[in-house]
Amino acid sequence: MADDRTWEPYSPSVASRGREVLGWLAYLQALGPQVAAVDPRRSDEVPVLMVPGFLAGDWSLVPLARHLRRSGHATFTSGIVLNCGCTEMLLELLERRLEQVVQEAGRPVALVGQSRGGTLCRMLAVRRPDQVAGLVTLASPLLHQLATTPEIITQVNLLARLNLGAWPWLVSTDCLSGGCADRTSALLESAWPDGLPFVSLYSRQDGVVDWRACLDPAAEHVEVRSTHNGMGADRTVQRLLSSRLKTLTGQPRQPAQ
Repeated sequence: MADDRTWEPYSPSVASRGREVLGWLAYLQALGPQVAAVDPRRSDEVPVLMVPGFLAGDWSLVPLARHLRRSGHATFTSGIVLNCGCTEMLLELLERRLEQVVQEAGRPVALVGQSRGGTLCRMLAVRRPDQVAGLVTLASPLLHQLATTPEIITQVNLLARLNLGAWPWLVSTDCLSGGCADRTSALLESAWPDGLPFVSLYSRQDGVVDWRACLDPAAEHVEVRSTHNGMGADRTVQRLLSSRLKTLTGQPRQPAQ
């Protein structure tokens, strides 16, 4: 995350804020029937590593993972129980997880990240393009890590204060305005690897993240009609994601000449 002084706080409409509460209800479908795991070495579809958003964990992507498995994709969790930690620490965790998944799958994998998870995936892909077949972000603040509402910024600052107390694994003041913020912001702004597919899904109805921050110049921008919280469970988003992932082969990328 980075210093919130360089991006104006986002003020969505009252209606958008209200719909975000309903967006969480869409995850009740996570209680539905499970779908068998897909063997990544036997499927023709690209394997997918999925990364959850701020204050969420792998559980929040269960509906999306179920849909992708029905479409023939092997899906892998990030190992994040609650996405509220130091940005650099999470990035290191994800890099190790990516290496494990690529080894298990036997080929590069697609990254799918929701909200802060997509922001982390963008950084990860820049660091390890050899391990990545493509990136799809869902309502992710790609132009600034704190392009969100004052209420969310207040929550982030509270976590930073708790970090100074007794919980050092939480996001810290260094992640907001120190060295961690500088390094991760620079990484987020880094040039995108040539030839690596990158799609950013966003919604103007987003009641959490400023949709304009999702418009990374390196990405293909796809507008959807969804809440922020419910995007991973939105049927239209799920079908669109499956369609985009089918264009990825997961074959090793050729080094730039």
